[in-house]
This record gives sequence, C-alpha cells and structure tokens, in this order.
Amino acid sequence: MIKIFDLKEQYKQFGSVIDKKILNILSSGNYILGKNVTTFEEKTKKYLKSKYTISCNSGTDALVLSLRALGVKADDEIITTPFSYFATAESISLIGAKPVFADINPHTYNVNPKNIPNLITKKTKAILSVNLFGQACELDKINKIAKEYNIKHIEDCAQSFGATYKNKQTGTYGDMGCYSFFPTKNLGCFGDGGLIAVKSKRYYDILKKLRTHGGTKRNQHDLIGYNSRLDEIQAAILNIKLNYVQSFIKKRKKIAETYFNLINNDNFKLPFVLKNTNHTYNQFTIRVKNRGKLEAYLKQHKIPFGVYYSKPIYKYNAYKKFSYKSLPMVEKVSRQCLSLPIYPELPLKYVKFIGKVLDNYE
Repeated sequence: MIKIFDLKEQYKQFGSVIDKKILNILSSGNYILGKNVTTFEEKTKKYLKSKYTISCNSGTDALVLSLRALGVKADDEIITTPFSYFATAESISLIGAKPVFADINPHTYNVNPKNIPNLITKKTKAILSVNLFGQACELDKINKIAKEYNIKHIEDCAQSFGATYKNKQTGTYGDMGCYSFFPTKNLGCFGDGGLIAVKSKRYYDILKKLRTHGGTKRNQHDLIGYNSRLDEIQAAILNIKLNYVQSFIKKRKKIAETYFNLINNDNFKLPFVLKNTNHTYNQFTIRVKNRGKLEAYLKQHKIPFGVYYSKPIYKYNAYKKFSYKSLPMVEKVSRQCLSLPIYPELPLKYVKFIGKVLDNYE
C-alpha cells in the first residue's frame, strides 16, 4: 500500500542505533540542555555555515523567539505570505503584532518580492519570508528591500533544511532563520524540535535567555521568556539523522526527477525550480484546474495525496474578523494545488506507478 509518508520505514534504518543512544541518555539522568544539545548546535552551525545556532522546542517557537528577540511588539506589522502553514502568521499574532499578507509568485508559490514595498508602513518591523516546499525565496531581493527600508528579515525554513539559494543555505540570508524538525521534515526528530540560525551575538544572547524563562542562570530572569528547550533525546536523534540528511535530500530529488520524467500531461503544472536554487522537495506540489476531479481519480487508484494549502491563511476563522483583502494569485493556487507522495523511503516502483497514473489522467 502506498503511503503519503511512512515514518516506520525510516526508523527501521536507524532504530537500533537510536534505541541504544536513548537508553544511554535515560541511564545518564541528564535530559535537558546537555551534551547532545550542545553537539547538535555545533553540528548545525557547521552544516549551515551560520555564525550562531540555538535549538528550541519547535519551529513555531523558533519564529516566536526570533520575533521577540528582534523587539517586535504589539501593533507592529510583519509582512509575510498567506500561503504557508498557519504557524507562520500565528507566531506573529501570538506576540500581538499584525500579519500583513503579500501575494505570492505564481510559479514558486513563495512570497513575491515585488509585492512587498507597497505594504511597508511606519509600523512595519520585519519581513517574514517562507521557503516553501523545500525551495528558497528570492532571498537576495528580500534582503535588499529590508535593508532599503531599515527593517529586519526572518526566514521561515520549516520546510527547507538543506536547501540553498546561490550556494548559500536557506536560513542564513536573513537576520534569523527558523527551522522545524517535525518528524516528516527532511531532517526530523521523534517529536517536536526547532532551531534558529542567527548572525548577531546580541540577538543570540537574547534568544538563549528567551528559551529558558528569560535567563541563563538559576534564579536570574532578565526577560519574560518561555520554556522552549530541545531535550536530549530529540537532540541525540537529530545528531544521528543529520549525518544522513544529504542522502535523504538526494533520494527526494530522485523521486522528483522520476515524476518529472513520467508526467507529461498538460492538465498539470509541475513544480517550477527557480534558477540558482537547490530544491529539496519537502513536498512535490502540482496544480490542476479541477482538484476535486483529480482527488477522486487518485482515490480510485488508491494513491494518497495532500493539499498544502487549501486556503490562504487570512481565510481561516482566526483571521476572518480582520477583513483582509483577497489576493488573486494565492486564491488561485490554493484552489488548484495538490501534493504527491515524496519521502526518502518511498519505493521507486510506487513512484513510477503514480507517475504513469497521472500521465494517463484526462
């Protein structure tokens, strides 16, 4: 049976090594911010070529902590994309700021830099870009806008660990880059986990305090912070899997290549790969005019699929009261998008079957 994602298959590869490591941690009695966390922060710093990295509890927390560290406060405005997981905008709202939505690029589905400048006001504090589905935004253009208007740039890299733009890792263009290690990501743990890449020592020091109740020493609290620490078990799992992340990406790219070769059907718009990017295919997202018809066709052939995302963020109930203006491109894409199975352990025989079924779609 074809699955949209199969975490059990990945566990089979590393299970014995991971089990042994977890048992060692359990017997050590050291479960929070120990040597495994330190090692993971050092390894990711080297991998990303970032000046500093700091781990935290989740990708959502990474966004919240970054916004807080940059001094974003109630009534500030943050320009972001309406086509992302809800947490992108939610993190902005959690600290009392306002998400301001810029329409997306019709090809990459990332925020279109051309739509950003007209949204900047005196209240604008930062741009929160999202490197969606494993592909980088036009990060140099966004950085140029941020510099011109003297605002900050945060990258949401929840889906793009290992992706590059002009030979530089996503998450290292902006002032901060925020990563999620949810189990289904290119690099995933066995629960929740997050990381922030940061250039500035000043912001790094603030982040260290924010993740541990506002201080770095017992009974010392300089800020109102959070309980957002990555635990030793998740860090140990990530340390093991980080050694294989390039292999995971290579396998995803092979599956994507197979889809590209097999699906020659004008009914579909296949993923567009931006020049100078290394797309890591967290999702393989296609577009079709009649998604409902395609969904029925795939179900008939027992092919699972996902829809990321079925509506712009501003259409969720939580944001309806703000009466956001509809944006034409995101409205169109959210009606038409559908994601095919893609994960490193997906057998190529299934990929070929899916490709042939889609190629025969009428």
